[in-house]
Amino acid sequence: MRQLGPTDLKRLHREWNRRSRCRLALLTDGVSSPFNQGSIVRTAAALRVEHLYLAGGAVSPAHERVGRTSMGTERYLSWSSFERGADAADAARGDGYLVVGLELADGAVPLHQLSVAGDVCLVVGHEDRGISAATLAACDAVAFVPQLGRVGSLNVATAAALGLYELRRRDWAPGG
Repeated sequence: MRQLGPTDLKRLHREWNRRSRCRLALLTDGVSSPFNQGSIVRTAAALRVEHLYLAGGAVSPAHERVGRTSMGTERYLSWSSFERGADAADAARGDGYLVVGLELADGAVPLHQLSVAGDVCLVVGHEDRGISAATLAACDAVAFVPQLGRVGSLNVATAAALGLYELRRRDWAPGG
């Protein structure tokens, strides 16, 4: 076993790119930590998120500290900013995405049981407060990441990574 070289990596990425049929977008509602936003941006670029919708004072991917954590991967993403999360959700819906919140909320279903098909915009919220009530109300569906330990929630960057990966994994699955 050996690590892949640059040419092998390009081939590997091309193969998974061909398997990806659906578009993914991401809405960050009030994510104010440049370090969390940078991690989210890097994951979004790695999983081919097509567009980032920023709302509720979410820090811009162009912010210097975001760029340090994202390691420059913001150059692979497009983004737009909105004052209100509900307006960002409406814009995503207008762009053809089903808007899915990732939040511990009444009526939320476990992420692995979420019934979605096609293009999805995943919504994640502020580090402490989560998705704002107005943005949550604007979501077409809401899911949560089941947790087993004594910790009640995940870091927003980790939750975004899990959510985006699960949506992409479904796209790769046979019949996905």
